[in-house]
Amino acid sequence: MSLLSPRPRPQRVTLSGHYVQLQPLSFESHFESLLAACTAPGAAERFRYLFDEPPTAESLATWFQAVTPLNDPLFFAVVDVGTGRCEGRQALMRVTPEHGVIELGSIFWGASMARTRMATEALYLSAAYVFDELGYRRFEWKCDADNEPSRRAALRFGFTFEGVFKQHMIVKGRNRDTAWFAMLDHEWEHIKRGYQRWLSADNFGPDGRQLERLQSQLGLAAGAEGAG
Repeated sequence: MSLLSPRPRPQRVTLSGHYVQLQPLSFESHFESLLAACTAPGAAERFRYLFDEPPTAESLATWFQAVTPLNDPLFFAVVDVGTGRCEGRQALMRVTPEHGVIELGSIFWGASMARTRMATEALYLSAAYVFDELGYRRFEWKCDADNEPSRRAALRFGFTFEGVFKQHMIVKGRNRDTAWFAMLDHEWEHIKRGYQRWLSADNFGPDGRQLERLQSQLGLAAGAEGAG
């Protein structure tokens, strides 16, 4: 694809993996199970650095009504292939086709996804869609600079830290400095092979524990914690 060619905008497609599907967010299909994930014990802490608050049934219904028609951000439900339940949500956002830049954001991955293959595959499916299908040059991850779990996750997933934008936003009445991370198209083939090796069934024992860490499959230094 020519450097000067605008990239296609992401579409409402279903992206299928071994452990999760990314499905276009739908009230009819995803409201009940996403509400359960968002109100499970410990879920409120996962909203600490998000723009929205932990939902009630009423506020989540209002949120669905507001976001499902949008093309940017374009929300996907993270659906557990084994159960068919929506256990999280994420969005492709701040889409800039003329520059080939897109961000993965507004991520809520419920507690049942923690330290499992689901979160890693949800990230992998989005990256593969962005680079392989849409031909984007740059895939971004941004988070509150105080959000250490998100910063560790970005590094573990193969993003490169690029710096902190000071006083970037005011979120929930407080200042937010934003940490920026990115993955580039010329890095993707190597990173993709690492994801595929890590996600392979051969990399997990009978108890579901990983045999090789994702960092080692990506050729990264150890330091990012977690398995999900």
